[in-house]
Amino acid sequence: MADSTTQSLTIDAAPERIMAVIADFPAYPEWAGAVHSAEVLAVGENGLASEVAFGLDAGVFKDAYTLSYDWAPDGLSVSWRLTKGQIQKAQQGSYVLEPVGGSTTVTYSLSVELNIPMIGMLRRKAEKIIIDTALRELKRRVEQ
Repeated sequence: MADSTTQSLTIDAAPERIMAVIADFPAYPEWAGAVHSAEVLAVGENGLASEVAFGLDAGVFKDAYTLSYDWAPDGLSVSWRLTKGQIQKAQQGSYVLEPVGGSTTVTYSLSVELNIPMIGMLRRKAEKIIIDTALRELKRRVEQ
């Protein structure tokens, strides 16, 4: 997997509130602009989704894909990897939450490889746009 793109944002909420929003996959189409469907396919022993199918429509980029999730026991991080995709060949990502006073710093890392060739610089720029948007939408959803 190629190097990942990483960015952080501080959200005015406790980690538990943020992780609850991250874990509520059926609600993603309500607040994550490019996600038009999210279906939990499997749930782990911890009661959290372990496999989720997504439908994505980001203008010229449309995909249906499935991610496998691993949740940290402390509730401060989640990571995922692509298990099935149409346009994507690979995806790895994570959210890491760090409490800071009454707020939480959320760090999002993402690496995506497509089935079509893409120059590394363009791939990283696309990842940065995805991360920027996702963090802003997450912040808006959590703080509303």
